[in-house]
Amino acid sequence: LRYQGKKVFLDMKLLDIGNTVERAVANAAELDITFLTVHGQDLKTLRAAVSGRGGSKVKLLAVTVLTNLSTQDLAQQGSSLSPADLVLRRAEMAYAAGFDGVVASGQEAARIRAATGPNFLIVTPGIRLTGGTTDDQERVMTPDHAIMAGADHLVVGRPITQADDPRLAAGTFVHHIREALANSSAKPSGPH
Repeated sequence: LRYQGKKVFLDMKLLDIGNTVERAVANAAELDITFLTVHGQDLKTLRAAVSGRGGSKVKLLAVTVLTNLSTQDLAQQGSSLSPADLVLRRAEMAYAAGFDGVVASGQEAARIRAATGPNFLIVTPGIRLTGGTTDDQERVMTPDHAIMAGADHLVVGRPITQADDPRLAAGTFVHHIREALANSSAKPSGPH
């Protein structure tokens, strides 16, 4: 894919001790990928990932809180924070550590954008069309709402890959994304 000029998103969601994450990031960076994900749970791991990147161009994205997790799920893990508050805390940590952006639900995108500014990337999974199934996702958003909230990149999987007509489904998402981008660029609101 890289030889065809495509961008490669390596969604590894790395999580381990700092030394292991640093080496894993260094190895992945040698592949000349565009994006690499690391769980954004602690500052040591985030700093190790930045160190492992070295001088490569790979953009590091911190996974904040998986979009299938609810407040109850986080409570089971021992967190008293809501998903939105935990996402913001982890986004701010990633920003401070030198990450290029985060993976977060569109529901949290506006808060992240306000806290980090226009150059911090927000990659948003859990994208669904109105009336579509949410599958196992807890915090979903339509493409237009995610873009208006500040998302830079959208991740759409099962609504396309499991559709009866994947080509038609992909075209429908592209249409909604184009409309949202046209509408967001026509408005003088904040960066998207």
